[in-house]
Amino acid sequence: MHKTLTILGLLASAAVLSACGEKPQETTGVRQDTAPYTGVGKSQYQQPGWTVGDKASWEQQLKARAQYGMNDYTRVSTQ
Repeated sequence: MHKTLTILGLLASAAVLSACGEKPQETTGVRQDTAPYTGVGKSQYQQPGWTVGDKASWEQQLKARAQYGMNDYTRVSTQ
């Protein structure tokens, strides 16, 4: 009985201490130091009506996307 409790205690402490071995996570992805409205250049996925580098047209496109593209209340038909 004493041996079983000792083994269970060792297994429990090993499980608790295994959580302390997490490696530090570093950001190694793409870093973007420019404003989002500057774009990434000419792309086939670029929304028509948006000009690269124009903050006002970028904000207008975001507002239109939020209003018409992602707003479920405006997409529901009342028929």
